[in-house]
Order: sequence, then C-alpha cells, then structure tokens
Amino acid sequence: MDQLYEFLNHLKQHGLAQGNLLGLLNVLVGRRITTQQGAEVSAGVTWRSLAPLLKKLRWDKEAVRELGLDPKQLPPRDRERYWYMAIGLARIDSEAAMKAGDLFAEQLQAAGYAVGPSPRR
Repeated sequence: MDQLYEFLNHLKQHGLAQGNLLGLLNVLVGRRITTQQGAEVSAGVTWRSLAPLLKKLRWDKEAVRELGLDPKQLPPRDRERYWYMAIGLARIDSEAAMKAGDLFAEQLQAAGYAVGPSPRR
C-alpha cells in the first residue's frame, strides 16, 4: 500500500491526474500498475482501500465535479465516506470510464509506468 500511496502522491504533486479523475479511478480499481523496472505499484485496489488513501492525501474534493457530482451532495465531514461515495457514483465500470482509463494509461506510460489492459479486453 506504501507504493500506491507514493504513486498517488506523485500524481498529485505533478498534476498528472488533474482533469481525468474518472480515468484515474478506472485504472486504480481495475488494472495492474507497475514501474518501468517491473516493481508493482498496484494490482488493483478496492473502493474501501482507495477512499482512505484519497483522504490521507487530501485529494482535492472539488475534483468530483469532473464526474458530474456536486461536492455539497457528498458527506461533508467524513472525507473517507465522501470519497467512497464519489467512487461508487462515478460509474467506473462504464464504457466512458474504460475509455478515460485507456487515455489515462497512455499518460501514465509516458510518465514511466506500465498499466495493464482493461478487464473487459
């Protein structure tokens, strides 16, 4: 889990996921991520495991607007529940999410990560 935390922190610090939250969620939950050297970053993560990481990293809560969600409609005081609900409402298994995940995977490859194929392929 430390590798995943460091990975997400790197994405946040360099703005690599900005504007593509749907693709990020699709990749994190459904795909394997490794470094170019072959070190595993993630083999896929559950919503329940991802929500506390986003809370811990203080991921921008306004990013849910990219998913068509209003931050005011999510639990304001419990950030872990906030992110869990956002992931659940994002429809990360939809065709649009798969396409966003494919585009995000290309961005990650350019940044030095290898991303496995979508589960539907």
